[in-house]
Amino acid sequence: MILQKSVPHNPLEVVKLPGIKPLNLEDWLLPDDAFSGQMACRQSLLTERCEEVLQMDPGALGPAQELLQLVLDHRYQGQRDQVQRPDGLSVEIDWQDPLATLGRIAQEDFCILERRKGSTEHVLTGVVLCFPASWTLSEKFMRPLIAIHETVDSYDGNMAARVQRLFDGVQVGRPLWRFNALWYHAPDLYAPRSVHDRRDTSHGSDAPYMRSEKQCILRLPRSGAVVFSIHTFMVHKDDVLAQWGKPAEAG
Repeated sequence: MILQKSVPHNPLEVVKLPGIKPLNLEDWLLPDDAFSGQMACRQSLLTERCEEVLQMDPGALGPAQELLQLVLDHRYQGQRDQVQRPDGLSVEIDWQDPLATLGRIAQEDFCILERRKGSTEHVLTGVVLCFPASWTLSEKFMRPLIAIHETVDSYDGNMAARVQRLFDGVQVGRPLWRFNALWYHAPDLYAPRSVHDRRDTSHGSDAPYMRSEKQCILRLPRSGAVVFSIHTFMVHKDDVLAQWGKPAEAG
């Protein structure tokens, strides 16, 4: 079981969707107390279930390499050949397999979305997703935003238009972020679910674990692709309530 003891944002706060806020780039990729455990889990998934957690269209190699360079600049002082992670493990940088490398040096999952010529939406062209929360990579890869969110009840036509405007409008050097939060009965980080499977509605506030994702959106300066990064927090209910108190009432 891999758990954090705290969450840097209040996951119990009621926020009107989509809940987007400006992000200081310095706060983009921050390792936490579960870094070592989550990274060991990521290594295992990338080794044993790589096709289930990593997909990349050949045309997305350039943006993926650009993203890798950005992460190295941001977290590893611009190293290009090898890095030493916060847990002390050294990782060689493979520029021909940039998403797998990202999966081994960062606690976050990364999705690359591109609005290619002739498309009216951004499409998921590259992704390393070790910790899916109720979705399956193979069903979302190379699909546009509205299809990616087809199982989200609140993602109607109006919300789809707002999110597409958001992805069109995010500016280089001005990242954005939001969070989500759901209660779970099991603390599984790797929790895929097919669109053909009904969601378990028993995950109410009586469940013992809170899963909250810090989701960041930024634009790559050279390719213009949009990056959607996901930092997953899994915290026991007792620790959530000790840190943040009772859930806020929706009003």
